[in-house]
Amino acid sequence: MRKTLALIFVASIALAGCTTSQEASQSAVKEVATAKLMRADGSEAGVATLSLQADGVWLEMSAAAPGAGNFAMHIHSVGQCTAPDFTSAGPHWNPDMRQHGKQNPAGSHAGDLPNVSADANGRIGAKLRLDHVEWTGTNSPFDADGAALIVHEKADDYLTDPTGNAGKRVYCGVFTRG
Repeated sequence: MRKTLALIFVASIALAGCTTSQEASQSAVKEVATAKLMRADGSEAGVATLSLQADGVWLEMSAAAPGAGNFAMHIHSVGQCTAPDFTSAGPHWNPDMRQHGKQNPAGSHAGDLPNVSADANGRIGAKLRLDHVEWTGTNSPFDADGAALIVHEKADDYLTDPTGNAGKRVYCGVFTRG
């Protein structure tokens, strides 16, 4: 009998702690904005989300890699994605008027993000907390003209102002709240 009670006790403790990180993360999400990442030909490449959670604003992105290697991604200051070059998305989102790059002594833009790498399955992805982003207020990308996520053809060098020498814009998605 004591052995059975001990097993029930251990099992109940183990089950009490079973919450997947996805369940925990979803329960903490307060608001979400989604961006379909599109190629210049109009086909969908992937999806990105910004989410307001208890511990800040998070970006999650998953897409087909534009090729092998590493690729820059940035939040751009205008929520518009006109093909073929996506220059309609404007420059990197930069509410603090800094220079580009985490290695730049005068940087970085609030829209500067880490490079992403193609995996063995030809996918790129990211999940990161955005320390310089607010959901509302001065450092919010949700201003009157919105914001877009751009994936570039090359990796960001984290230094060259204003673009990180990342090459042309290959994917673009406008963040839409709701």
